[in-house]
Amino acid sequence: MAARLLYDVQQRYKPRIYREFLGAEPYTESEFQARYRFSKESIRILTNLLNDDLKRPTNRSHAIPVETQMKIALRYYASGSFMQVIGDIGDTFGYDKSTVSRIIQAVTGAISAHGADFLRWPDETTKPAIINGFYNIARFPCVIGAVDGTHIRIQAPSDNEYAFVNRKNFHSINVQGICDHEGKFTNIVAKWPGSTHDSFIFRNSDVGIHLDQNHRGFDVDGLLLGDSGYACKPYLMTPYLRPSTRHQERFNSAQTRTRSVIERTFGRWKRRFHLLHSEIRLTPDRVCKIVIACAILHNFAILQRETMIDDREVEEIDIGQDLGRQDGTNVRNLIATTYF
Repeated sequence: MAARLLYDVQQRYKPRIYREFLGAEPYTESEFQARYRFSKESIRILTNLLNDDLKRPTNRSHAIPVETQMKIALRYYASGSFMQVIGDIGDTFGYDKSTVSRIIQAVTGAISAHGADFLRWPDETTKPAIINGFYNIARFPCVIGAVDGTHIRIQAPSDNEYAFVNRKNFHSINVQGICDHEGKFTNIVAKWPGSTHDSFIFRNSDVGIHLDQNHRGFDVDGLLLGDSGYACKPYLMTPYLRPSTRHQERFNSAQTRTRSVIERTFGRWKRRFHLLHSEIRLTPDRVCKIVIACAILHNFAILQRETMIDDREVEEIDIGQDLGRQDGTNVRNLIATTYF
């Protein structure tokens, strides 16, 4: 009888199995880059950068190496697969879904903590190069950034579900991005539900508030370019809705060609991290953190000159209605008649 009870106890508790992740990679360099979106050297740099944030203080309980944690998170961002698929032994990692979830949370938080190192607003030392870079596109003067919004699809949240339904009738986070001429993000805002208008997000962002209160003129502090979903401001140039002169038509043409950098940036960003194209099945708060982490990794990829596998698509241009007071029309008219 005692032997039978001991047998039952042994059968009730499944023994823990520790899987060692071997260092040998069964992929060529190009296959590795396609799988993780980064080269082996770039992952080594990321591992060193985040080592203090992710390394466990003890080796007890078979702590997962930092490099393996990075690969699990990058594979999730790159593929958009379910966490149980990422953790499945068929995807080379062999970790439980709950372990994968904790790793992704930890890596996302560690990357976001280094946001100030990679998401930098133009300062006096970097502005000249950015202005020249934008000017070379279509001869539009004094541009320091292009701004737009893009929707990241999410599953229907349990709280305030209706607020996350956008005008295309799916649940999303409306993400505002500002980029430079190279397609690097200089500012990212990921906290507003999908029903929020782009213009509202900009007016209530730190950048929008700062420019509204401190902008000294387009020839001093530069300009942002946005589509007609934004209000025309002295620091934010939008196209003429109904151009009536040759100057205004040329202005619109140059403004659209220069502004398209942000649409292409969104397109490359979402192709690099396919998770942003799919429906993310996490809470809105966790989705926002992942969006920020992917923006930081996008900038890091540009700095590392990581190649894009497919660079043919562009983000769909989404033009909305003008909102707010158009108190930048005099500046727009001045730029149109002076430069175009």
